[in-house]
Amino acid sequence: MQESDQTHTELLLDKIDAIRILRADTDDERDKLLLEIGGSGKVEQEMVAQMSSRITLRHPQRFEEAHCLMVHGLEVLDRNGPRQPHIRGLGPLSPIAQWFSQQAIRFIVRSYQEKVLKHVCGLYERREASCSWSSPEHSLLRRSRLDIRRVKEGMNNRAIDLPIFIFGGAVLTTLGSGLQGSIRVARNSEVGVILFAILLVAVLFSLSWIALLSAGVARRRIKIAIEQPLFALWETIGHAGRPPRDDSYNFAAYAIILLVLSWIVVPLAIGMVIFS
Repeated sequence: MQESDQTHTELLLDKIDAIRILRADTDDERDKLLLEIGGSGKVEQEMVAQMSSRITLRHPQRFEEAHCLMVHGLEVLDRNGPRQPHIRGLGPLSPIAQWFSQQAIRFIVRSYQEKVLKHVCGLYERREASCSWSSPEHSLLRRSRLDIRRVKEGMNNRAIDLPIFIFGGAVLTTLGSGLQGSIRVARNSEVGVILFAILLVAVLFSLSWIALLSAGVARRRIKIAIEQPLFALWETIGHAGRPPRDDSYNFAAYAIILLVLSWIVVPLAIGMVIFS
């Protein structure tokens, strides 16, 4: 009863707040009521701290060095990040696993490079626009912004590897056709259903393993090449939040979901089909 009464009380207070906002006479009163309801959390405190700082660069004497180190890290990551990982213990399947892992690693690395360049370029532009034209910081930021923009344009104009793209599409098409054929066969007998379940579990397990491996390799390469230089650059700029994160954690989450599907959901669904 206490939890129920508390819930009813919270709902009643929400309705009262809504009525107070609707009955407010001026925009200032409505704004004050909204601020009271919104409260003050961690994000709001960080926003206040960032607004209170009018320093364009926290450490201008170290900014150029940090900028150059960050660009060098991007170069190292661009050259080595998408390289094929070394996979052992799979026998004749190792080259296939290496190829698929390389495509996933390339996607994570390339998308993170684009994200970093976009964030850095935008940050430089805003800091440049907010400082005095005659200040040394303005000249530093302008030169650095032009550097980053050239690097960004060069990476965006990179040609697509058409043979790899075509081969990957052919492989996915073949897998899709094979799964469709297995579904048609599985409809005719319980043995077919079991075989299809084994095939589907094997495919999902393989995809989850490749996704986990690719996420781990990409994360390690990003950490070696660019993570520390990027944090150093953010530190010299100051009050800029946190640097962008890569998508390796998302890939790991997708891999875990596929693993759950392969070991729990698929066998459960197949069991319901057989015994229904």
